[in-house]
Amino acid sequence: MTAISPKASSALPNFSEGIQYFGEALPDFETYGATPAIESGKVAIASPTDKAAVYQTLLAADALRYLTLQVTASKASGHPGGFASQAEAYASLVMLGYKNIITEVGHHAPGFYSAMFLDRSLEDMGIFTVQELRDRFREKHGLLGHLSGFIPGILAPAGPLGQGQHFAMAAALLHKDKLFPFTVGDGGLGEPYIVSAIAHFHTAYPAVTNFLPVLVWNGYSQEHHSMVSLKTNEQMQAYWQGNGFDEVVLVDAKDFDDQNQPGDYVDSTAFSFEKRLEFTQAVLSGVDKAARSALGGKLTVFIIKQLKGAGVHARGAKSHNLYPKDTLDATHIVSALQTRALSAEAWQLVRTNAERAGGGPAAKTVVTEFEFPLPDLGELPLEEYAVGGEPKVSTTAMGRLVGIVGNKDQNFLVTNADGNEASGIANINQALKIIHPTTDDLYNQAPNGQVYEPLSEDACAGLAAGLALMGARTLWCSYESFAINGLPIWQTVTQAMAELRRQTPSTITLFTAGALEQGRNGWTHQRPEIEAYFASLMRNGNVFPLFPPDANSIQACYDWALKTKNKGIVITASKSPLPIRTTLEQTRQGLRDGAVLLHEVAGDRQVVFAVIGDMTLMPVFEAAAFLETEGIGAKIVSVINPRQLYRSHDTAWDTCSEPEGGFLDDAKFAELFDGDALIAVTGGAAGMLEPILLRSTAKRDTFAWKRGETTASAGELMAFNGLTAEALTKRAIALVH
Repeated sequence: MTAISPKASSALPNFSEGIQYFGEALPDFETYGATPAIESGKVAIASPTDKAAVYQTLLAADALRYLTLQVTASKASGHPGGFASQAEAYASLVMLGYKNIITEVGHHAPGFYSAMFLDRSLEDMGIFTVQELRDRFREKHGLLGHLSGFIPGILAPAGPLGQGQHFAMAAALLHKDKLFPFTVGDGGLGEPYIVSAIAHFHTAYPAVTNFLPVLVWNGYSQEHHSMVSLKTNEQMQAYWQGNGFDEVVLVDAKDFDDQNQPGDYVDSTAFSFEKRLEFTQAVLSGVDKAARSALGGKLTVFIIKQLKGAGVHARGAKSHNLYPKDTLDATHIVSALQTRALSAEAWQLVRTNAERAGGGPAAKTVVTEFEFPLPDLGELPLEEYAVGGEPKVSTTAMGRLVGIVGNKDQNFLVTNADGNEASGIANINQALKIIHPTTDDLYNQAPNGQVYEPLSEDACAGLAAGLALMGARTLWCSYESFAINGLPIWQTVTQAMAELRRQTPSTITLFTAGALEQGRNGWTHQRPEIEAYFASLMRNGNVFPLFPPDANSIQACYDWALKTKNKGIVITASKSPLPIRTTLEQTRQGLRDGAVLLHEVAGDRQVVFAVIGDMTLMPVFEAAAFLETEGIGAKIVSVINPRQLYRSHDTAWDTCSEPEGGFLDDAKFAELFDGDALIAVTGGAAGMLEPILLRSTAKRDTFAWKRGETTASAGELMAFNGLTAEALTKRAIALVH
């Protein structure tokens, strides 16, 4: 194709400002490009076999390739190769009217941005021209290197691999009449735990098949061949069939190659124009077949097999990302752009189709551009136990409320890796039933339950957090010791919630800390280290770890959490019967102020114990009692919501889409924590105590978790970590003297 100057092209559309090269019209444009294949007032092409539709799908694929390369090269940074290898598939989905498209691959971001530009979604953030698209790429308030919740029309964030399927399945569960395709790269196919997550979901929800994995099988990963590059087509089909897929639709570019390209993976843009159309026809028809299959009740995968980097500046893994040398002035970039250049008329045609597809720009039509309707829960019937009365199990008290929420909200879902009974929340299973194809009353199983129990924390966290991001209420339950493998997807969602342009229910977790004795058993059993993760996330501004000290407090914490928006809320509590130390109102105060005073005895000198957790209060109360016999005063402060104890400037709260300030002021902080000495105590990671240690000016020390050990009881394990009344007393006396 001959590149020509923009000045030589007539009637340039306004949006094309910034396109550096225009080409001559492709063969037969007058015949197949005369009018848009998506007619005015329609949402999709009339037929996937219509020649004009096929022709214009090819134009759309080339437009996506051109924009993806020009946008990334404008900053000599970004990832064009992976998206380019499936441009025909993405273009086909759009031409067929499907715009609720998610990706597994954060590196597909510039391709998705290009698609959002073509259908005018990015106009909602002030991007009207290609020049503005270029300018805003990889800028702070623009188009980040990976997809985020800030971009109009983008359904879900993408960055870490192994997550996109959760968002697609969550959306499919909430919107059973719509298709949710998601692209997944063959380089990331082995990431935890894409196919196993789909397998459990399909067993739990066999009728929900309206999500469609689109495998981009291009033979390469980020820097080398993909680990599935040697599979034959038959082996790849068998892989998906062996994992429960009823329909596997595979289109291999090699079958259409008329240029004798070497290897199993070829570039369709190098074919003759006739063969390019044949390949595009096969992809368009294949996508149509796969989409109808998925919407028709069959678990389906569409696979496009084409060389990575097809149609851009390089091929294979070398096309994955750009380096400082890959500028718009570089010869190989110029050549690639000129080869892909479209005529001004073709650009206008592509944009018209993109805008009409699916009923309008993605920013105006996809499900995440609207708040999901939620039933009113009313006032939850909290049950207040008498302070000092019979010990109660905190998790069980919360479980009762969870059952009530589920009965009022049929979309509400609880996830747990097969451990509710062991966590003191069997009442959740009894009220809501475990989703299982085998009905069994003994195990509280039923096909239409609301408790999702895969043996995978990734799958638990993924569906719960994904549903929350899509607008539904959920609860992820786990032992705190096991939850670490679910945190990557949960963190992705909380970060997305911090920048969403709409409200969504907070993603809430309940972690039981009853596995204290399970030390020295490997990564997933080193219980409290996970709290360091949450402690660092507090500075994001929308993450709130909560530590209710008793069964009253946990109810008030959950009630508060349900009413919040766009936050990540972690409730950690014991599954053992423990004393009732607070009223409901005290916890409400503790949620506002960060902490609440439980006990105070005056003395000539005073030691303040700032305590995170419930079981950790036991040795502290013992220590305080002994100190009082020595004439030393003691205050015990229960830290319920440590995030509120930061200073306002310590966190990024004011950058969040649903900002929550209200940090405890200096006067109230002094009222709670001032003394001759301060001892901060937690059964978890010391990092959670940072907000207190930053502000206290007293002589101070910390008692915190050191490491796991196999013991017979929680008390023995706390002793191993130095969390005893004797040790606390000794240190307190030393500090005040």
